[in-house]
Amino acid sequence: MSTDDERPEVPAVPRTRAEMRAAREAAEAAEAERIDRAVASADHVAPPADQPTPADRAGDQQSAGADEAAAREAAAREAAVREAGDREVAEQEAAARKMAAFEAAAREDAEATALPPVPLATEPVFVGAAPEPVVETSVAGAAVGAAAHDATVDPYAPPTPRATAERRVPPAPGSRRRFVLTVAAVLGVLVVVGTGLGIASLLQGPRISDVQVDAAQAIESSGSRVILTANQALADIDPAQVTVEPEVPFTVDASGRGVGVRFTVPLDDSTEYTVRVADVVGAGGGPKTTLTTSFTTPPSNIFLLRRDVAGKDKIFLTDLSGEKAVPVFEHDKINDFRATSTQLVVSVEEDDGSRLLVMDRDGKNQRELTLPGEGYVGAIQVSERGGLVGYSYSDKELSDTEGRASVLVTQSLSGDDDPQIIEVAGTEASVFVWQFVPDSAAVLFIDFDGALSLVDRSTDTGVQSLGLAATIQGISRGTYTAIVERLDGAVVELNLADGSEQPLAASDPDYGTASSITPYPGGTLRHVIARDDEGLPIGQVVVRVDDDGAATPLVEVGSTDSILQACASPSGQYAAVVVAPDLANNAYDGMLLPLPENVETHLIDMASGKEIVALTGFDASWCQTAPRF
Repeated sequence: MSTDDERPEVPAVPRTRAEMRAAREAAEAAEAERIDRAVASADHVAPPADQPTPADRAGDQQSAGADEAAAREAAAREAAVREAGDREVAEQEAAARKMAAFEAAAREDAEATALPPVPLATEPVFVGAAPEPVVETSVAGAAVGAAAHDATVDPYAPPTPRATAERRVPPAPGSRRRFVLTVAAVLGVLVVVGTGLGIASLLQGPRISDVQVDAAQAIESSGSRVILTANQALADIDPAQVTVEPEVPFTVDASGRGVGVRFTVPLDDSTEYTVRVADVVGAGGGPKTTLTTSFTTPPSNIFLLRRDVAGKDKIFLTDLSGEKAVPVFEHDKINDFRATSTQLVVSVEEDDGSRLLVMDRDGKNQRELTLPGEGYVGAIQVSERGGLVGYSYSDKELSDTEGRASVLVTQSLSGDDDPQIIEVAGTEASVFVWQFVPDSAAVLFIDFDGALSLVDRSTDTGVQSLGLAATIQGISRGTYTAIVERLDGAVVELNLADGSEQPLAASDPDYGTASSITPYPGGTLRHVIARDDEGLPIGQVVVRVDDDGAATPLVEVGSTDSILQACASPSGQYAAVVVAPDLANNAYDGMLLPLPENVETHLIDMASGKEIVALTGFDASWCQTAPRF
């Protein structure tokens, strides 16, 4: 029988799982053999109760007086059996503790020396409860067995977690070496991939990585841009490398990775535009490529003013079909209005004079601009590029000696400044006709003395004199050229930049002298009145005249009707012609800007010459000025 000092014969330091398993099996076999010997010894000392012993047989032959000796012998036997059982239980527990200590030491040695190829997460260790010793179940020995069990069996306690201790073990040199090699391999792959992509980029040439364009703004005003951004810096771009389809005038500004194409005139609506930049080369060389992008402009909308003598006047926003008209502002008396891409400027009449309102295009966020005094406002115009509104102003109290009459005023649309009255030679000038120069803050005007002058409100250069003139017909977008009628009746194209001029070419066929001329990108709209031999009007026509002089009639009316105004959409794609039908029976209203009560605006497709729709109202937002009576 083994004692506490005996140890199983196992390898000093198990190296593999097989060695550890063999050691554990040998220990278990040795313990099993010792348990068998213990059981055999107990059987020898305490034979079964139902087998008669020699003492029992001798007692049967002796007298009844020997019963007491038999009882003492039975008690001794029972004590011997109990002692043998207790001793066996103690040996089993000691053997189990030794085996657990041995396995723990072996596991620590294995973990300290093993080098797993891939570090694994620590797995929890599950320890089963040790089998309880068999307890005597006889009535006589129940209490004793229970006491012995309580005295010898320790309560189960789970093993202390080893995760913390294991994390404190520093990584083996081999693990660190493998980690360094792995990082180096990953970096090498990234370098190879990056180099490959760079080589591929050089072989493929520049490509577009981003495109920026505001298509809605592009149909409203000139100066919109499409910006192409490449995936690498580009060599110098010549404007000749850039093409736009359909054709439209533009300028090019390229730097670094960006190529900006600026359209000098507004674009057509509902049209797909394609921009190409040919023979593009990276700044570091490489093959040539073509950068191409396309975008589509949205359909046009238009604002119209509809006056109602019996009710409220209304400003409508509508599509070109007229089927989606929406009122955005109404007032008892709306005299005039103008529109920008984001705002409306409306002049209304009150009992004490005019009020000038600025609002969003949907009629919200209204605010009132401060006027030079209490008086009347007319001839409203806006400069979107300069952020200005301009108008003619007259004091309500006006006489031959007091008050201001038809002075030209400009002020910020934001209302954060005071009204500025145009002065010539230090004197507030009364103005007969005037216009903002498109895409600028410059003002061209004629005073009541017939002097034609130009002043730029964004600078302090003062007033520039341009001679004498009878009227201003119009100013072309993007060219800085005005069509002016001189005092002798000659109509000229005046270059506002240098003051040079040339006669306006006649149309082919020649429809005669035009009463009004409205320029648009690519040509002019000319309103011609046909007269009989006595000079009486017998008809009117609006003629489209291209830059090459070719003339095409768009709208014709008889002697009973009158054409009040003709203007073009920002790009010249459409024309809006204002007609007052049956003029003899069409009474004028009583507004500051008096017009016939029944007015129609005819929308014409300039390319085909066909009418799109006729809408009730006037003062189309495409026009720079209101109709003239």
